[in-house]
This record gives sequence, C-alpha cells and structure tokens, in this order.
Amino acid sequence: MSLQDYLIARIDADGPLSVADYMNECLLNPKYGYYTTRDPLGSGGDFITAPEISQMFGEMLGLSLAQSWLEQGSPVAFTLAELGPGRGTLMADLLRATKSVPGFHEAAQIVLVEASPTLQAKQQDALSAYQVQWHDTVDLLPDQPLWLVANEFFDALPIRQFVREGQAWREKRIGRAQGELTFGLGPLAPQPALDHRLADTHDGDLVETCEAAAPIVARIAQRIASHGGAALIIDYGDWRALGDTLQALRGHESTDPLTTPGQADLTAHVDFEALALAAQTAGCAYSRVTPQGVFLERLGITARAQTLAALLSGTTLDSLIAAHQRLTHPQEMGTLFKVLGLFPKQSTPPPGLNA
Repeated sequence: MSLQDYLIARIDADGPLSVADYMNECLLNPKYGYYTTRDPLGSGGDFITAPEISQMFGEMLGLSLAQSWLEQGSPVAFTLAELGPGRGTLMADLLRATKSVPGFHEAAQIVLVEASPTLQAKQQDALSAYQVQWHDTVDLLPDQPLWLVANEFFDALPIRQFVREGQAWREKRIGRAQGELTFGLGPLAPQPALDHRLADTHDGDLVETCEAAAPIVARIAQRIASHGGAALIIDYGDWRALGDTLQALRGHESTDPLTTPGQADLTAHVDFEALALAAQTAGCAYSRVTPQGVFLERLGITARAQTLAALLSGTTLDSLIAAHQRLTHPQEMGTLFKVLGLFPKQSTPPPGLNA
C-alpha cells in the first residue's frame, strides 16, 4: 500500500480531507510520511535551506542571540533551542560563532525540537561535541530564560484554506475522482476566526490559516515574557497571507501537491501577523518583520564574507560569493524570506531587528 492508497481509503470512509489533514499525513504519517522516512535536505534531497547554503547564516544568528543574551544580563542558566533543526548545521555554526562569548556556552542548555528520527540521527552527528537534549514539542522546553531560533519551521505546519463567498467561506478540501486525489470546496459556512479578513478580501479570494502555529508561538512567548530571552523566526511569507501558497518540492523542482503524497515536501507561506499577535497575547513584544537580506546585512554578513574570501580562491571563492548573494539578494532569498523577533516587553529586539 502507498500513502495515496491509504488516503483514498480514508476519504472513502470519512469523506474529503482538509488541506491540513492532507499535509499532516503527507509529512508525518508514521509509515509513509515525508519527514519520518528520509533526510530531505541538500543536493541529494528535495530542497536546501539557508544553513546548508553557507556557514555565515548560522554565524550571524548566533551573534544576534549572544548579544541579546549579554544585553539581558547574561543569565547563568538558559535554554538555547532550535525548532526543526534539519541536520544540525545551523546550531553547529551558531555554537562555533559564539564560543568566544564569555560564559555563553557554559550557561546554555541546548535543546532541539525535532519530530523526525532520521534527522535526529543527523543532528547527533553534527553536534557530537556538545551535550544536547531532544524534545518532540515546545511544551517540554525548560521553564527558564529562552533564546530560540526557528528557521523554515512554521512553513511546514499544516494549513487550512478558505475561499470567500459573500460573508462566509467554503473550505478547500481534498477528495477523489477516477481513483486520483483532487481539490474541491466544502459547504458554505461562517468562519468567525476569519471575520477580520472580510475587510481586506473579496469574493473568490483564498485565505490560509495555520491553527498549529499560534499555540507554539504562545508557549515560546510565555517563557520569554516570564523569564527573559529572545526568539528569531525566519521563514518565507509576509505580514498577512492572501492567496494559495501551498507548494510541493521534489528533487529541487516544483510539483503538483497531490500527485506524489509522501514523496514531496509540502510547505506554505507564513502569516507573520498571526505569529506576532499570538506572541503579543502571551505577553511578549515583537519586532518589525524584516527582510532576511536586510537582517543579515545589519549583522555584518558582508564583512564576514570578505574575511572568509581573503582565505579562498578559485571555485571555493566563487561558491562563497554565490552563497552571499543567494542569502541576501532581493531577487533570491533576501526579500522572500522574513525575520520576526520576539523579546520581553522591557527589553530591546535582538540585534538586526527594530521594534
């Protein structure tokens, strides 16, 4: 049996699936799920993330978090956490960049929130020099000051999609036709959670919601508001989502989200407004949403690239230049990807961000 067979049987038994249910099965099904069965990263996988493009990305994030830690009085014990840490590359680069910050490593309790056994094994290899704890959920993060990074984590959380019709909405759902999966629309119904979107949408507009995101942000924000710390959330998206952003990647190429369930990465753009409001409700302050390129430039990525370039030549130098451009250029990741910072109300945003 394939995941498609399983999904069709489920649809036959229970009716069409929401997009969120479909994404959850495709990504996390214990037997067939994309993240539970493979390492999706790198040239041999389906996509590449910023930490895999260049060490400079993790280094800049590390310096921002370490400076924030210093500005908040250098707590002698704190959690240094990452959500969805991939192969552990970002955390390894972050730790290397901060090893000369007095007391930072000694005070840090490293925690990785990771659901994939395959990727946990990769992380263990990358971080074998450090004491690391793994948790399945942010609920288990220690109750102490928290400095956290989440790079391309929220884009993989399941979304629901709604199409406006008058003052109500039809939910986009996944059914079957002639033995294949297909999109359709559910019955017309009010959606109180989308009442605020009636002011900026028209008939036929599609709006996405991510019910899983707000509780995660709230738990992070509660710790930061109560004990101090900061969070850097980096992802593609914008302040407010509009339109169909569900996409599938397989072999670094876009593909139809319904054709190879469990064999492709499924993501959607992040609604940063929803994350910020969840943090605010939990008692935390948030920064302006800042383009990734601007954030990295403020932290000194160009100077770091120049330092590294002085030691290189030939193809390795060319690769460094290309990586710098890919991370920062407006036509590449520099504008599409955004950064949101969370911090205590009495503190300032992490370096690289503005209130």
